[in-house]
Amino acid sequence: QVQLVESGGGSVQAGDSLRLSCAASGRTFSSSGMAWFRQVPGKEREFVASISGGGDSVRYADSVKGRFAISRDSAKNTMYLQMNSLKFDDTAVYYCSAGFTYVYTSRSSNYWGQGTQVTVSA
Repeated sequence: QVQLVESGGGSVQAGDSLRLSCAASGRTFSSSGMAWFRQVPGKEREFVASISGGGDSVRYADSVKGRFAISRDSAKNTMYLQMNSLKFDDTAVYYCSAGFTYVYTSRSSNYWGQGTQVTVSA
């Protein structure tokens, strides 16, 4: 059974940093693109960042460019999101997702974690 488990969320002050982790089990995703999304109650889930299977290609939403960094450790089957200079608007539930192609592509069959809450106080 494939599982994605996020961790590292919490409550911080604006300007602080957090590092999220997404540990995968049940399948190796070393060749698959992975991504982070976030969702605020009442709003649609939005893309945050993605990383290719080999880690050689990354993409970021404009709202997090220069502040967030996505990375992965294929040996640990784990993806990370380093979040710096956090803002109140970064408050959301953060989800990780794993796809089936080298570059992450949104598909209904992609795997999703259960989410981790990030709360930033102004």
